[in-house]
Amino acid sequence: MLDALWDMHFDECTPIQEQAIPLILDGRDLIAVAQTGTGKTAAYLLPVIERLASGQYPSDAVNCIVMAPTRELAQQIDRQMQGFAYFMGLSSVPIYGGTDGHTFNQQKQGLTMGADVVIATPGRLLAHLSMGYVDLSKVSFFILDEADRMLDMGFYEDIMQIVSYLPKDRQTLLFSATMPPKIQMLASKILASPAEVKLAVSKPADKIEQTAYSVYETQKLPLLRHLFRISPPEKVIVFASSKLKVKELFKALRADKIRVGEMHSDLEQEKRDDVMLDFKAGRINVLVATDIVSRGIDIDDIEMVVNYDVPSEPEDYVHRIGRTARADADGKGVTFISEKEKGRFRRIESLLEAEVPKGTVPEELGETPSYTTRSGRTSGSKDRKRYKSGAKTAEGGKRPKRGDKRQTKHIASDPAESVPEESQPKSARKNHRRRGYRKKNNDAPKNAEQ
Repeated sequence: MLDALWDMHFDECTPIQEQAIPLILDGRDLIAVAQTGTGKTAAYLLPVIERLASGQYPSDAVNCIVMAPTRELAQQIDRQMQGFAYFMGLSSVPIYGGTDGHTFNQQKQGLTMGADVVIATPGRLLAHLSMGYVDLSKVSFFILDEADRMLDMGFYEDIMQIVSYLPKDRQTLLFSATMPPKIQMLASKILASPAEVKLAVSKPADKIEQTAYSVYETQKLPLLRHLFRISPPEKVIVFASSKLKVKELFKALRADKIRVGEMHSDLEQEKRDDVMLDFKAGRINVLVATDIVSRGIDIDDIEMVVNYDVPSEPEDYVHRIGRTARADADGKGVTFISEKEKGRFRRIESLLEAEVPKGTVPEELGETPSYTTRSGRTSGSKDRKRYKSGAKTAEGGKRPKRGDKRQTKHIASDPAESVPEESQPKSARKNHRRRGYRKKNNDAPKNAEQ
């Protein structure tokens, strides 16, 4: 084991490894929660391999099952397993979909002949189990990696079905980046008196420099191009919300002579593998992707992650930007916030319990929408143009007279540009609804100064 760690340049334990490994070696069930990129895979593989190497486990049976939500993560775990166990003679079998009949038969053979460690996605393992030739009665270790992601993807019933094939006398380890109530419910059903290790729940790595830009939707691509002009990309992931947007971004960046690749579920698995290989090897500088690669992709030198669209779930933000600043490196996480996405990003800041610094959009991109933070601070070119820092009067420095149509800080001549109703006091909202706006000439309501 030490020879393998030396060859793989593992010099120091991460905090999650330092706390989890002794508990697993002691045979305890475990719930471990830590941010993405902190070494959770080694935290469970190393002690399990150490125990399997003792020789007290059957060679013709499945001794350990590691569940992973995606094919890509299963492949990554299998590679680490092969590295850690290189000098120890232990066997592992990856089980996942998107393969041909020949690979399926190889998976079947590995399951029937026995393997020390089976690394599987839930759907494909159930497919083998349903055919009746898989015996899981000798399993000693059951590990759920990225458990929160598996539940988000709807694998709860599949996991419980797989658990029904396992012996009750086993060690169960649950690793997750977040700890929502559904994870607690799952843990209560499949773990026995578990120990708990929780480190920086739902927080990105400290070395990630986070920045957000408040922009209109049409300004996102010009801003991305601007960022790439001032700092030519070497290894960047751009996350978009849909396959269609990924395809459009891919075409736009390719037209800019950027070495770009795309990753989404419409691609054949072989093509996805080729794209990831090219990205890792540096033949592709920018990877535009859906959340298909937001977890479990182990590439240490990603310099920046761009959230072209704000993720719908706050936890996904943590996983996306967690692709950078891995292995104690520095990295950047950049997010573009459109007007429709402000609420989503405020939820992200609530999860982080911090405000992400807001970047300044280049003047050549035009006016940008304002963004009001949780503390009430406002950023955006509209506000910079209308109000001087600390000023309490309207443009021109003179306080408007009663009924003046010039804009004040809280009431604009255009209702669409006024302060959002949800950010106003309840009394103000009530008065606005009572008075209404004069839509025909877009005048501000009477008593505008009030």
